[in-house]
Amino acid sequence: MSGNSALLAVNETACDDLDLVHASKGGDVSAFEELVKRYDRKLLRIAQNLMRNREDAEDVVQEAFLKAFLHLDQFREDSKFSTWLIRITLNQSLMKLRKQRPAREVSLDEDFQSEEDANPIDVGDWAPNPEELYRATELREILRKTLEELSQGLRLVFVLRDMEGLSLEQTAEALNLSLTAVKARSFRARLQLRERLSKYFKRTEEVARVELHPSLEPTEAKRLK
Repeated sequence: MSGNSALLAVNETACDDLDLVHASKGGDVSAFEELVKRYDRKLLRIAQNLMRNREDAEDVVQEAFLKAFLHLDQFREDSKFSTWLIRITLNQSLMKLRKQRPAREVSLDEDFQSEEDANPIDVGDWAPNPEELYRATELREILRKTLEELSQGLRLVFVLRDMEGLSLEQTAEALNLSLTAVKARSFRARLQLRERLSKYFKRTEEVARVELHPSLEPTEAKRLK
């Protein structure tokens, strides 16, 4: 699908969402059920990256849809409905985390020194590519564990931007951040993932060499590469 075709499909989906929202506001429960079917998996994936527990994530998504249904009149139609849903899901996740860990402040905001003044650059292509890793079943667990090592704010920006495909503007709106902050966090998340994954695969290669040459020390096996 070309870039223009993809953009057209996204715009058509957004318009279709609005039709369903209007019908839901008019009392059509089946219209809202269609919205639930459309976004429940996406919201569950996002919630799991915060809750790290599928049962809690499922509760969060149910609460988010209920809150969205009860407050449909508060949805501003100058933004995408999906972005509004994501924002509600993130807020519900944070509320649940605060209840579970009352002694610890849970927030999406982080103290990034001079974040607003940063001038982030794109991280070049590198192997392994994190998006490709996530789609590869055999390596999905590796990326999941590596993502958990990131701070909450960086992890969510990466999930929304690189895994869920949200635009910079949508991500900024969902996380209530500036575009500059989203760009900076996206840069840091990709850079940290690159460093962590590179170290992981380096260790894996060294173990493999030792297994091939069990009588050698890791450094000696490395010379045989």
